[in-house]
Amino acid sequence: MKIKYQSLTGMHDVLPQEQAYFKKIQKTVESVSNYYSFEKIETPILEFTEVFQKAVGDDTDIVGKEMYTFRTKGGDMVSLRPEGTAGVMRSYLEHGMHNLPQPVKLWYTGPFFRYERPQAGRFRQFHQFGFEAIGDSSPSIDGQIIQMSYDVLKELGFKNLTIEVNSIGDSECRPYFRKILMGYLKSKRSSLCSDCQRRLKENPLRILDCKEEKCQRVKAGAPQVIDHLCEACHAHFKEVLEFLDELELPYTLNPYLVRGLDYYTKTVFEIVDKTKPEGSADDPETAVGTLIGGGRYDNLSKMLGGRDVPGCGSAAGIERIVALMKSREMKTSFSKDAVSGPPKIFLAQLGQLAKRKSMKLFEEFRSAKIPVAESFSKDSLKTQLRTANKLNIKWVLIFGQKEALEDFITLRDMDTGIQKEIKLDKVVEEMSRLTGKEKIKK
Repeated sequence: MKIKYQSLTGMHDVLPQEQAYFKKIQKTVESVSNYYSFEKIETPILEFTEVFQKAVGDDTDIVGKEMYTFRTKGGDMVSLRPEGTAGVMRSYLEHGMHNLPQPVKLWYTGPFFRYERPQAGRFRQFHQFGFEAIGDSSPSIDGQIIQMSYDVLKELGFKNLTIEVNSIGDSECRPYFRKILMGYLKSKRSSLCSDCQRRLKENPLRILDCKEEKCQRVKAGAPQVIDHLCEACHAHFKEVLEFLDELELPYTLNPYLVRGLDYYTKTVFEIVDKTKPEGSADDPETAVGTLIGGGRYDNLSKMLGGRDVPGCGSAAGIERIVALMKSREMKTSFSKDAVSGPPKIFLAQLGQLAKRKSMKLFEEFRSAKIPVAESFSKDSLKTQLRTANKLNIKWVLIFGQKEALEDFITLRDMDTGIQKEIKLDKVVEEMSRLTGKEKIKK
């Protein structure tokens, strides 16, 4: 019997047997978000079309070819959301979130829409989750977003992961690089695909994101933006890499990574699964590909008509992750031994070395299921202690330059003011015992 109606091309049903995968991803993202004090936000599926035109870019494939756009009965031009960051920033500006303590840390999940050619793991209606930290320009925020993204994939069971990272500069240094890149690409114009020949006039950086084989060959000889960063962008990127080193995250520099949206500045990254499909040749081109991508978007607020507000975030397509989990028969059970309850410990740091080591220590607390509050983007001890007081936290771990060099940490009882020193390799074990006690024993 012929079925009269079927789902639209590129749309799909999430059947009962797939729900366990979606549920595990949702719970894992929520668990990581809660630990890092990210709060959930839900934005509308429909936005004014101009939100995406301004943020994502008129000359991008998403805006030019892939958005579902229509005029409402009231005459407004609206679009189904093709990505999450623009809507979250619109909400941040609309609701005056700049008046909140910065950065504002948000996470989301839900359906998104792009009219593109359906293929394995790619749909016209798809689901994403994402993290956004808005209101702080510190490189520690970049490191935290990358760490969280990596944590989610590791906790889902992915093992052979690599973080590809690059800096694409900002409005100070990118125009000069654009001029150099344009000169190179013009000499290779005949070797570019038709889309990239068009992009050559509109946005030559977009050519570095093209997946066509002929454009990949041209890209291999192109100048690298990392060689033309201004002093500020170079310093920012250096600190980001130092955080990744301290966190012992597996990363490689990809000098041609640019990401495909106009709002990106400075740090961009993708987390790639390098596992080879069974029976495939030992060729890097057979790797599964990007599972999570993101970066910094310090100009997005201004693009939307707002004040100067820095931000950094990441997003992942859930269907692609589900498809891999199913093909590898990965577990769908979720550990019930999750971190719960408000933090009783605040981790304060002073100086770049201490900040880097603090991020690693924070991850050790997360692995031990001990809730800890932090303010890595803040440098003032007074400000951090004030934050701890507002949170009614009793125990503050103070990690300064001396402590970082000599591998110990200072514990302060906020009720009595008594302090003691704890060896760094013993601090998680000590705090696990101490959080159930009343006073520090000298």
